[in-house]
Amino acid sequence: MKITPVKGTNDYLPAQAELRNYLQKKICETYEQAGFQRIATPIIEDIENLDKSEGGDNLNLIFKVMKRGEKLKKAIASQNPDNIADMGLRYDLTLPLSRYYANNRASLPQPFKVIQMDRVYRAERPQKGRLREFIQCDIDILGSDSSTCEIELIHTTAKALLNIGINNFKVKINDRRILREILLSVGFEEDQLDSVCISFDKLNKIKAEGVEAELTEKGFDKAVMKLLSNAPFTLDYVKEICKNSEYVDSLAYIIDTSNALADGKYVAEYDMTLVRGQGYYTGTVFEVESLDFNSSIAGGGRYDNLIGKFLKEQIPAVGFSIGFERIYSILMEKESYNTEKQKKVVLIYEEDQVADAIRYAEELRKTYKTALYIKPKKLGKFLNKLEEQGFDGFQVFGRDEEVRMFGEQ
Repeated sequence: MKITPVKGTNDYLPAQAELRNYLQKKICETYEQAGFQRIATPIIEDIENLDKSEGGDNLNLIFKVMKRGEKLKKAIASQNPDNIADMGLRYDLTLPLSRYYANNRASLPQPFKVIQMDRVYRAERPQKGRLREFIQCDIDILGSDSSTCEIELIHTTAKALLNIGINNFKVKINDRRILREILLSVGFEEDQLDSVCISFDKLNKIKAEGVEAELTEKGFDKAVMKLLSNAPFTLDYVKEICKNSEYVDSLAYIIDTSNALADGKYVAEYDMTLVRGQGYYTGTVFEVESLDFNSSIAGGGRYDNLIGKFLKEQIPAVGFSIGFERIYSILMEKESYNTEKQKKVVLIYEEDQVADAIRYAEELRKTYKTALYIKPKKLGKFLNKLEEQGFDGFQVFGRDEEVRMFGEQ
C-alpha cells in the first residue's frame, strides 16, 4: 500500500498544521469582529447544481461521484456517461452558499453576512500552486445590491491580510458590465465577448502586444487596434465611451472610498482587464495582488444571478475569497512569520509518576501549552526531536525546578 498522499493533496507536519490553524484563526477572528457569521456546508453537492452553476473552466474540474448499486448498473447499461454520476465534490464555496441561502432564507438575517472557511476540490493537473484539495476563506454579503457591500468586503479582506502579515499589496477592481459596454463600443459582437474577455484577462501577463496577437488570430483585427491603442485604461477614458454612467460612478465610488479607508496601507485601483474566471460573476469583480510576490492572493465579485437559479427570483450577492494555500506557501517560504503563539513545552516523567505529573502539568498549562511524555531511554535524542517539531522547552518532573527553554540551556 502507498504511504504518500494522493497527488495534489498534502500531509502537514505538526508545525505546518500549527501555522495553517493560526492563519485560519486570525482570518476568522477578523471576519467575526466585522460582524460576519460562520456557517458550514457539505463537501458533496448534487451534480445538477454543480453542472448548472456557471463556474467557467472549473466545471471541467469537478470530481464526480458515481451512483451506487442498481442505479449505477442501470446508468452503465444506458451507455450515457452523463448518467453515471449523481453527486460531485464542491469546486468552490459560492455554489454551496447559494444553495444554503435558498434552503435557509427564512431563518437568516437580511442582508446575510457570512463566513465560510473549508476545503474544496478540483481535478487539477497537480503542480506548484495548484492542488486538488485546498482551503478557501470566504466572506459574502447576500441580499443587498448596494455598492457599500463591495467596500465592506474589500476593507475587511484587506484587514485580514494585514493581520496575518501580508502588507505590500494592491486591490484591483473592475465591473464586467462596463467591460462589456467598452468591448461592444469598439466593434465586438455580443457572441464574441466571452472569447475576447479570456484574452483581455491576460493583459498583465502577455502585455498589449500579446493580447493583440491572440485576438488578431481570432479574427478581431480592427477592434483590437482601436481598443488597445488606449492602454493603460483609466476611468476617465471609460467615462467617455461607456453609455451607462451609473456603473462608472458606482465603480469610482467603491475605489475612492476603499482608498480612503486604506489609509495608505494598500491601494485600490481600476483595472479594465480584470475578468475573473467564474461565469457567474455579473458586475463588480476584484482581485488582490501581492507586490512582493507578483501573485494574486485573493479575489471575488458580485454574482447577482446565482441564487436565483434556486429561488426563481434575483437575489443580489457579492463575495471575496482569500487564496489561503498561496498565502500559506508564501509565509512558509519567508520563514519570518509570527504566530503570536503561547509557548509549547513538554513535561517528561517516569511511568509510575503519571498522577502527580498530570497534576503538575495542569499548573504549567496556566502559562504554557504542555504535553506529557514518558521519559525515553535516549533523552537527548528525544529532546532534539521535540525542538525540531517546534516545542520551545521541557521540564523533567522530579529533577528540574522549572521549565528549560531550548537554546537557553
